[in-house]
Amino acid sequence: MKTELRLAMLGMIEGNGHPYSWSGIINGYNPAEMAHCPYAGIPIYMGKQPLESVRVPGARVTHIWTDEPADAPKVAAASLIEHVVSRPEDVIGQVDAVIIATDDGTDHVRRARPFIEAGLPVFIDKPMATTLADLRQFLAWHQAGHVILSTSGMRYAPEMRADFSSLGDLRWITSFTCKTWERYGIHALEAVSPLLGLGFLSVRAQSDAGGDVMHVTHQRGVRLTIGALHDAYGSFGAVHLYGTKADLALKLTDTYHAFRGQLVAFIDMLRTGKPPLPFAETVEMMAVIIAGIRSREQGGTEISVPELLAELA
Repeated sequence: MKTELRLAMLGMIEGNGHPYSWSGIINGYNPAEMAHCPYAGIPIYMGKQPLESVRVPGARVTHIWTDEPADAPKVAAASLIEHVVSRPEDVIGQVDAVIIATDDGTDHVRRARPFIEAGLPVFIDKPMATTLADLRQFLAWHQAGHVILSTSGMRYAPEMRADFSSLGDLRWITSFTCKTWERYGIHALEAVSPLLGLGFLSVRAQSDAGGDVMHVTHQRGVRLTIGALHDAYGSFGAVHLYGTKADLALKLTDTYHAFRGQLVAFIDMLRTGKPPLPFAETVEMMAVIIAGIRSREQGGTEISVPELLAELA
């Protein structure tokens, strides 16, 4: 593997500024140009770090492509990216891996296909897939030996990685996100799923025009209530753990290190060949998201996660 890994940052859609932030976290950034970022929160949390510390050694985003061509030069100027390409496929042969930076789980197979078929490792923004057909395709690619990783930064949030042993056995977890279940539910789920591991059993949706509350069960005897309410931006990243001995409220405050941990995990995976989590966990979390969608479509019917996973065969 080369001393410095070359990465391509591909795609940017409405409501998601990851090309700015993720590229800046890896490369370092130009504060004057980043100040023009249309996502006001990004310059704020980036600016809380000493400028000289913002960098991931051993990797660099060298190429950028965005859905709206006018956006790419702005991202490149802010996040110190050398090459703007006119088509995403132009990066094949020029980079060691690609990052699909869009969070539309119905469109990731289309976006990732050229690079997976070219043999490039791919990081895919959450959620990896929100349809059963697309999840089946990603599973087939993984089984064929292709390198694919998709995670939420909430998995790496410092607030979510403490020692929870004083709580006793977990009995109930609440986890919250703004926006939609399809697009952001994985944040609330992956914030807490490392505490539980494989074994999600069922999902039942309670839905209205303002969003969804998903009632989820796990084989460890833990119940989860996951809220995805569209306009409650100020409550994003709120988690409460209830155990047999104590309870604990958590709240995401360190977005920078959540994202940095996520990106470093991918870069480490490229170097070592060891994924930060089993692909089966990603598949099961996507099945929980799809089960929630199916439950909502069926008026709140309880959906079995193992039965849904069996449909992938």
